[in-house]
Amino acid sequence: MNTKKHNLLFVLLLTFTAGLASAQTKTGGNYYNEMKSLQTAIEKNFHDKKSGEYFVELDPSKRENKNGYLREYTYLWSYCAMYQAANEIEKLEPKANLMAPMLKLMYEYYSPAPPAAGFTDYIMKLKPGERYYDDNEWIGIAALDSYARTKKKSDLALGKLMYDFIMSGHDQVLGGGIYWKEGDLSSKNTCSNGPGALVALQMYEATKKKAYLDTAIKILKWTDAKLQTPEKLYWDNIRTKDGSVNKGILSYNTGTPLEAYIYLYEITKQKKYLDEANAIADASLAFFYGEGKFRDDYWFNAVLLRAYQHLLKFNKDTKYILGFKKALDNTLQHEKNEQGLFTGRNGVRNLVDQGGLLEILARYAWLEKHYDLKG
Repeated sequence: MNTKKHNLLFVLLLTFTAGLASAQTKTGGNYYNEMKSLQTAIEKNFHDKKSGEYFVELDPSKRENKNGYLREYTYLWSYCAMYQAANEIEKLEPKANLMAPMLKLMYEYYSPAPPAAGFTDYIMKLKPGERYYDDNEWIGIAALDSYARTKKKSDLALGKLMYDFIMSGHDQVLGGGIYWKEGDLSSKNTCSNGPGALVALQMYEATKKKAYLDTAIKILKWTDAKLQTPEKLYWDNIRTKDGSVNKGILSYNTGTPLEAYIYLYEITKQKKYLDEANAIADASLAFFYGEGKFRDDYWFNAVLLRAYQHLLKFNKDTKYILGFKKALDNTLQHEKNEQGLFTGRNGVRNLVDQGGLLEILARYAWLEKHYDLKG
């Protein structure tokens, strides 16, 4: 081949490659590409190929040593984040098969101990941990989200398992509500009651058994009575000893009751539930995203985004996802480091934040295909 032909072929090849890359970017979209980049960075930096586990911290010197045990690998909470992110990615890539491997890892945290089986916060064979009701709720929510998409009986069975464990933490102290952690009767938290109502609502949608709906309404009414602020946001917890309230306000604690009201409207078609959802969404938009930055950690915001995305089914105003988008775009522009991970408010600390942002990016990869996100 002469030099001219070789050079022409090289130019054509470069043009084709560039065009293909451009087409892939255009097809995938900006958020899809960011999602794939973060997915790669998580695998490279957090996944221990030797053991198959994920590390608890990026920096080996910061991996915890508690009571003589080196907690090298991640807590269950991070897998809750990654499990939900996997579900959102599978919506975009149905053949990705990401949830099953994550679930296999989570079962290393499984404890069949009475009164109901559930997942501990750490790997059982290394150092049995504690069982948090909210950790198990996040697993139930993701499993039932997957069931709504795939109709796999195993997902529904896992949702039911989580529901049974959750309800073992419910009693009539302070008139109802679910505790935060098994064996700790000191507080009942929004982070255990909001997602508890969601699991009950998802179980109702899957089975149409009215008991689940009744339970969800009961939990949600209790949460509103004890922990909703006058502005329609939600405080963190109420102490059982004296009824005093921890008035911290985090995005995920508003996200779960908000989505519960959306489910209630979806199920009952009673306008009062949609009105309440819209009111909570308006309050949360101004409070959490009025300054165009995330006020709290990525994963907390992912939970609120779930509700915003769900609300689009019944309220077509895109102001919520556009307001959220400003904070996301600020993060993508200013908080990505040289490893392709994101630093947030406190640097790259652990996997849960990266998993939360991965879920956010997967959701926006879907949203950018279905909505005008230019504002």
